[in-house]
Amino acid sequence: MSTQNKDSRKTILDIKKMKTLGEKITVLTAYDYEISSILDECNIDMILVGDSLGMVVLGYDTTLPVTMENMLHHTKAVARAAKKALIIADMPFLSYQISPQIALVNAGRFLQEADAQAVKLEGGRQYAETVQKITTAGIPVMAHLGLTPQSIHQMGGYKVQGKKEDSAHKIIEDAKILEEAGAFSLVLECIPEMLAQEISRSISIPTIGIGAGVHCDGQVLVVNDMLGMFEKFTPKHVKKYANLNLEIKTAVKKYIAEVKEGSFPDTEHSFK
Repeated sequence: MSTQNKDSRKTILDIKKMKTLGEKITVLTAYDYEISSILDECNIDMILVGDSLGMVVLGYDTTLPVTMENMLHHTKAVARAAKKALIIADMPFLSYQISPQIALVNAGRFLQEADAQAVKLEGGRQYAETVQKITTAGIPVMAHLGLTPQSIHQMGGYKVQGKKEDSAHKIIEDAKILEEAGAFSLVLECIPEMLAQEISRSISIPTIGIGAGVHCDGQVLVVNDMLGMFEKFTPKHVKKYANLNLEIKTAVKKYIAEVKEGSFPDTEHSFK
């Protein structure tokens, strides 16, 4: 059973309550008005304006080139469409790492200029002070542990994290530290499912998994991946619920053929 009025915007209190009630939390990314509108109509719980837009929208090889201006631009578009989902904006590379003060200013811009309701940042205990400073100012923070794409060069690639006992223990401790710092939820990316289960049991805030197994309190996927639009590669944790890449190509090829042969526009699609 839903924990809030279906026509009102979800809040972080609603999201936290879902964990308490054992209700799974659904999250997808969005980067534009149209997709955001569709997700919202389907009653998705949270929409993440991910810095993954660098790869699936802007064509970069990593998320690192994404700027604050990129993120603000796309968050504004998503926020114009979504009226029920909680909107979270990813804080891009170097928008929060320099100092807690700079992080607070940038986090505030997402709420003040782009109408987001929360921000997400990557990293563990080294950002606890930053999380605390942002949340103390009244800005909800979603934390992110495990595979953190902004640290991809330091990690040596897109690899599963927490497989060894010492690294697993560190992720568990980081999760507790981030909860204590004030994070309202925690993304767990590409970690063993039993580790994700242990973390989910160890903290009171919701865990949102991506490549972290079924025991998390919720799940998130990149919308372009689950719709089968992004074809460069498909991560192991992605399930394709559609193949829009093929459908779009089929439609475009049919349009090209009909224009070339003169069958479009026909009488039905012309004015007299």
